[in-house]
Amino acid sequence: MIDTSTTDTSTPQKAAMLGFLESPVAQIVVRYRRIIEANKAVERLFGCPREELANRSVQRLYPTTADFNQIGERCEMRMRATGDSYYEDERFMQTFDQKIFWVRAKGMTLTPEDPFALMIWSFEKISHKSYRSVDISPREREVAHHLVNGSTSREIGEALGISHRTVEVHRARLMRKFNVKNTAALVSEIVHAV
Repeated sequence: MIDTSTTDTSTPQKAAMLGFLESPVAQIVVRYRRIIEANKAVERLFGCPREELANRSVQRLYPTTADFNQIGERCEMRMRATGDSYYEDERFMQTFDQKIFWVRAKGMTLTPEDPFALMIWSFEKISHKSYRSVDISPREREVAHHLVNGSTSREIGEALGISHRTVEVHRARLMRKFNVKNTAALVSEIVHAV
């Protein structure tokens, strides 16, 4: 991790390191999806000291393992298929105390022949407005993620390895917790809650 105790800008390298560290945009440098460096804005966004992120998988910043895997596969496939070194999307991520929020993620590989070998990512919380908080279980969180992406109960069940009826039970609980009467209203509330 970069030494945070100095504001030395006597060389271009030191100035660049200071610029990265103090940037108002949350940024991480990753090697094969493990964090090798993070700036102070990441601490604020994800609620975790930079030192605790060092050498950890970025999976820790995702609400579910499925999100981590699916987004990683989609990113890598697109970069390999197009030859582009840039990737951008919007996704759910979570703080260290497991609060889920919607973020715009932008990634740039420095190794196009092997996209995940070395990447720089930036994250921007899309809505800084605070909405009501609803306490949901990890499984309800997984179901909610699939619901906001338009998946049916059967598709969600297959993705999570549970029956579609169990998915419907979780959906009903979410509807009760968000005090809504239909799935469209539930999706709207989920998106606004995060």
